[in-house]
Amino acid sequence: MVWPCSCLLDMGVAMVLPEEGSLLRIFIGESDKCDSQPLYVWLVRRAKEMEVAGATVLRGIMGYGRHSRVHTAKILRLSQDLPIVVELVDTREKLERYLKDIEPSIRDGLATIEKAEVRFYRGGE
Repeated sequence: MVWPCSCLLDMGVAMVLPEEGSLLRIFIGESDKCDSQPLYVWLVRRAKEMEVAGATVLRGIMGYGRHSRVHTAKILRLSQDLPIVVELVDTREKLERYLKDIEPSIRDGLATIEKAEVRFYRGGE
Protein backbone atom coordinates (compact mmCIF):
# COMPACT_ATOMS: atom_id res chain seq x y z
CA MET A 1 0.00 0.00 0.00
CA VAL A 2 1.28 3.45 -0.91
CA TRP A 3 0.78 6.13 1.74
CA PRO A 4 1.05 9.83 0.93
CA CYS A 5 4.15 11.53 2.24
CA SER A 6 4.54 15.19 3.12
CA CYS A 7 3.26 17.92 0.84
CA LEU A 8 5.25 20.75 -0.69
CA LEU A 9 3.64 24.01 -1.67
CA ASP A 10 5.01 25.05 -5.06
CA MET A 11 3.44 28.26 -6.33
CA GLY A 12 0.31 27.56 -4.32
CA VAL A 13 -0.16 23.96 -5.50
CA ALA A 14 0.29 21.12 -3.02
CA MET A 15 2.49 18.39 -4.44
CA VAL A 16 2.17 14.93 -2.87
CA LEU A 17 4.84 12.31 -3.35
CA PRO A 18 4.04 8.69 -2.47
CA GLU A 19 6.26 6.74 -0.11
CA GLU A 20 7.15 4.37 -2.95
CA GLY A 21 8.85 6.65 -5.44
CA SER A 22 11.58 6.24 -8.03
CA LEU A 23 14.99 7.77 -8.63
CA LEU A 24 16.12 8.52 -12.18
CA ARG A 25 19.82 9.10 -12.74
CA ILE A 26 21.08 10.51 -16.03
CA PHE A 27 24.84 10.35 -16.61
CA ILE A 28 26.13 12.84 -19.19
CA GLY A 29 29.17 15.03 -19.87
CA GLU A 30 29.62 18.60 -18.76
CA SER A 31 30.14 19.79 -22.34
CA ASP A 32 26.97 18.13 -23.72
CA LYS A 33 24.52 20.64 -25.17
CA CYS A 34 20.86 20.93 -26.14
CA ASP A 35 19.41 24.02 -27.84
CA SER A 36 22.78 25.82 -27.36
CA GLN A 37 22.68 25.47 -23.55
CA PRO A 38 24.28 22.91 -21.26
CA LEU A 39 22.31 19.66 -21.45
CA TYR A 40 22.02 19.42 -17.65
CA VAL A 41 20.38 22.88 -17.55
CA TRP A 42 17.92 21.86 -20.26
CA LEU A 43 17.14 18.59 -18.43
CA VAL A 44 16.34 20.35 -15.15
CA ARG A 45 14.25 23.04 -16.86
CA ARG A 46 12.32 20.35 -18.76
CA ALA A 47 11.76 18.44 -15.51
CA LYS A 48 10.37 21.60 -13.91
CA GLU A 49 8.06 22.18 -16.89
CA MET A 50 6.81 18.59 -16.59
CA GLU A 51 6.29 19.07 -12.83
CA VAL A 52 8.76 16.39 -11.75
CA ALA A 53 8.96 16.53 -7.93
CA GLY A 54 12.68 17.30 -7.68
CA ALA A 55 15.98 17.41 -9.54
CA THR A 56 19.63 17.81 -8.54
CA VAL A 57 22.74 18.14 -10.70
CA LEU A 58 25.99 16.64 -9.42
CA ARG A 59 29.40 17.33 -10.96
CA GLY A 60 31.88 14.49 -10.75
CA ILE A 61 35.61 14.84 -10.33
CA MET A 62 36.44 11.72 -12.32
CA GLY A 63 34.70 9.12 -14.45
CA TYR A 64 34.43 7.26 -17.75
CA GLY A 65 31.65 5.92 -19.89
CA ARG A 66 30.97 3.88 -22.97
CA HIS A 67 34.01 5.21 -24.88
CA SER A 68 36.34 4.36 -21.93
CA ARG A 69 37.92 7.82 -21.97
CA VAL A 70 38.74 8.88 -18.41
CA HIS A 71 37.61 12.42 -17.64
CA THR A 72 39.18 14.04 -14.62
CA ALA A 73 39.59 17.43 -12.95
CA LYS A 74 43.20 18.56 -13.12
CA ILE A 75 44.56 21.90 -11.95
CA LEU A 76 46.55 22.55 -15.14
CA ARG A 77 43.70 21.68 -17.46
CA LEU A 78 41.45 24.58 -18.49
CA SER A 79 39.03 22.74 -20.76
CA GLN A 80 37.18 19.90 -19.03
CA ASP A 81 34.38 17.52 -19.85
CA LEU A 82 33.69 16.26 -16.36
CA PRO A 83 30.96 13.75 -15.55
CA ILE A 84 27.53 15.16 -14.69
CA VAL A 85 24.77 13.22 -12.95
CA VAL A 86 21.23 14.59 -13.01
CA GLU A 87 19.10 12.94 -10.32
CA LEU A 88 15.31 13.22 -10.37
CA VAL A 89 12.77 11.87 -7.89
CA ASP A 90 9.07 11.29 -8.49
CA THR A 91 6.69 8.45 -9.24
CA ARG A 92 7.83 5.79 -11.71
CA GLU A 93 5.05 6.79 -14.12
CA LYS A 94 6.01 10.47 -14.19
CA LEU A 95 9.71 9.66 -14.64
CA GLU A 96 8.90 7.29 -17.52
CA ARG A 97 6.96 10.11 -19.26
CA TYR A 98 9.88 12.47 -18.66
CA LEU A 99 12.37 9.94 -20.07
CA LYS A 100 10.27 9.41 -23.19
CA ASP A 101 10.23 13.18 -23.71
CA ILE A 102 13.96 13.87 -23.20
CA GLU A 103 15.58 10.71 -24.61
CA PRO A 104 15.80 11.94 -28.25
CA SER A 105 17.88 14.93 -27.04
CA ILE A 106 20.59 12.84 -25.36
CA ARG A 107 23.26 11.68 -27.83
CA ASP A 108 25.73 10.22 -25.31
CA GLY A 109 24.87 9.08 -21.83
CA LEU A 110 23.26 6.54 -19.54
CA ALA A 111 19.95 6.58 -17.67
CA THR A 112 18.96 4.32 -14.77
CA ILE A 113 15.79 4.08 -12.69
CA GLU A 114 15.58 2.50 -9.27
CA LYS A 115 13.03 2.28 -6.49
CA ALA A 116 13.31 4.95 -3.83
CA GLU A 117 11.64 5.04 -0.43
CA VAL A 118 10.51 8.61 0.13
CA ARG A 119 10.99 9.43 3.80
CA PHE A 120 9.85 13.06 3.62
CA TYR A 121 9.22 15.76 1.03
CA ARG A 122 8.73 19.20 2.47
CA GLY A 123 9.64 22.78 1.71
CA GLY A 124 9.52 24.53 5.06
CA GLU A 125 7.53 27.64 5.87
